[in-house]
Amino acid sequence: MPVAETTATAAGLCAFIDASPSPFHVCRTVAAELDAHGFTRLSESAPWPAGGAGRHYVVRAGSLVAWADGGADAPTGSGGGQAAPFRVVGAHTDSPNLRVKQHPDTAVAGWQMVGLEPYGGAWLNSWLDRDLGISGRLSVRDGNTVREQLIRIDEPILRVPQLAIHLSDDRRGVQLDPQRHVNAVWGIGGEPRSFLAFVAERSDIDPGAVLGWELMTHDLVPSSLIGRDLDLISAPRLDNQGTCYAGLHAFLAAVAAPGAATPVLAMFDHEEVGSQSDRGAQSGLLPTVLERIVLARGGGRAEYLAALADSVCASGDMAHATHPNYPDRHEPSHRIEVNGGPVLKVNQNLRYATDAAGAGAFALACAQANVPLQRYVHRADLPCGSTIGPMTAARTGMSTVDVGAAQLAMHSAREMMGAADVPAYAAALAAFLTASPGL
Repeated sequence: MPVAETTATAAGLCAFIDASPSPFHVCRTVAAELDAHGFTRLSESAPWPAGGAGRHYVVRAGSLVAWADGGADAPTGSGGGQAAPFRVVGAHTDSPNLRVKQHPDTAVAGWQMVGLEPYGGAWLNSWLDRDLGISGRLSVRDGNTVREQLIRIDEPILRVPQLAIHLSDDRRGVQLDPQRHVNAVWGIGGEPRSFLAFVAERSDIDPGAVLGWELMTHDLVPSSLIGRDLDLISAPRLDNQGTCYAGLHAFLAAVAAPGAATPVLAMFDHEEVGSQSDRGAQSGLLPTVLERIVLARGGGRAEYLAALADSVCASGDMAHATHPNYPDRHEPSHRIEVNGGPVLKVNQNLRYATDAAGAGAFALACAQANVPLQRYVHRADLPCGSTIGPMTAARTGMSTVDVGAAQLAMHSAREMMGAADVPAYAAALAAFLTASPGL
């Protein structure tokens, strides 16, 4: 079967990231694209269409699962039509940043401050001396009910100032204390103001109606193409919106040119803090959605388990390119290049879920997409990060392979990747989604 074409571009990724400062905005951006391609949003608390056929998605706060199913006539795996297998591309919507505390208002030495708390493994020094906006969601009282309101303020409201070099002990920098050194300045003198009231008013919401919030900072500098030949991308949140964007375009390409399995796009919040939440990869979100797809086809528990046995998941997350200033921090025989093609990630201690079978499935997809494949191994003497891959494999029993695109400055407020890797990554994922069932 010919590999589906994608429309993913570096400029498109930049626009996607700039439209999506929080996990909730990622889901809104993706949902708008799905709507434009004929998808229907379903409610998890309502019955789903009988027969199962169609293009659908669900959103659970900052997580989203989308699929296109042939229903009872879906392509058959070894278990027949009701047990048609899945091909899943997984990603995560969250990125390390600084988030607003529950009692954020403080005053220190005449400065009005907003209390911030690091989320995930944020590289804290990269957040200093940046103009920061605010995004996220509020829970708002609406009569006797509570509604969700997404908010976004793209104004330089906050700034975390660096200590002057003249005041440091040895002029080699300050070891940042996440409790004391990452609070933001937002005013001086005068009467103290409520930061939450300010956010509510800027969002045309009565401050007294705000009952809860998940608010986070974002860098206000737009994403851009950089470098001598404009072949690099400078942007926030490449980890892991780079995969969200490539995965979305791969998924839409697979829907337009369907293969022998049901294509699924699964994007989870809270990966950066362990995924153990109602909408993280350790939750029941993906298994529940997959089982309901089978049930809507007319299958049962046995057909669902048979479908999983033939299914494969590509856990997409960004990968470490070999750093030119720190080449010694990388495995010597596993150099990874930006604009060098998708990256297969392997870890013998299962920080990545890749095994030989999964590696074969993704290597074949790259060959079918006519893109080069790189293979990454972390230095054995350094702790290796992890992904949604191992937990997705454990929760579903699906064979899972960990893949990504190369980048520098992972977990920094600004990251960098290769422009050519965007369409190559999407093409490989599209080929993976349209491949034959099983391995």
